[in-house]
Amino acid sequence: MGLSIKVQKNLLDLSLPKVMAIVNVTPDSFYTSWGKESIDDILKQVQNLIDLGADIIDIGACSTRPNSTPTNAEEEWKRLSPVLAAIRVHFPKTILSIDTFRAEIAEKAILAGGDIINDVYGGEADAEMWNIVAKYGVPYILTLAHNLPNGDAKNGYDYTMSGVVDFFQEKLDKLHRMGVADVIIDPGFGFAKTERENYTILNQLDVLSALQAPMLVGISRKSML
Repeated sequence: MGLSIKVQKNLLDLSLPKVMAIVNVTPDSFYTSWGKESIDDILKQVQNLIDLGADIIDIGACSTRPNSTPTNAEEEWKRLSPVLAAIRVHFPKTILSIDTFRAEIAEKAILAGGDIINDVYGGEADAEMWNIVAKYGVPYILTLAHNLPNGDAKNGYDYTMSGVVDFFQEKLDKLHRMGVADVIIDPGFGFAKTERENYTILNQLDVLSALQAPMLVGISRKSML
């Protein structure tokens, strides 16, 4: 489709798939948790991911795994800030995505060198999130997830493909009107969906091409597999 987004003042061509690798700096993630590793260990991990072909490094400091209890904003930033600073210094050209649902963390991360904001709650956990991404003009990953950090799930959502398209179309229109030019859509596999709903979306991903937006698909290590 010839899609691209503006990152680090350059256009990132997304006409071919890019690989996003995950660096969890949480002690309670469901996969590759961070606990006692030093900054040097994390930098080695990042270098290995880049050597293996990662185009984007996604850093998360607050676990959103099922049944997790999110840490507070102070602890999230305490975990994130030294890691983000070190990676930014050692890998200045690497695209860094910040996994957070908090607007205050997003703003701090952008000012510290984060390139993309990856919000797994689609703006529903923090009403200020969209204002922040609009203010700084960074790409925003919009996730289809109707559960919130406290574990509550909003009912009545339509996970048929027509419902999924309607969700993204409404949100994309709002974001674009706010001035957020680069929005990446994420179907949110594993977030508040049954196995059947996950596979319904997965089997019909081509339907979402009508939205003419880049798409992030995260199914690695998900229970649906």
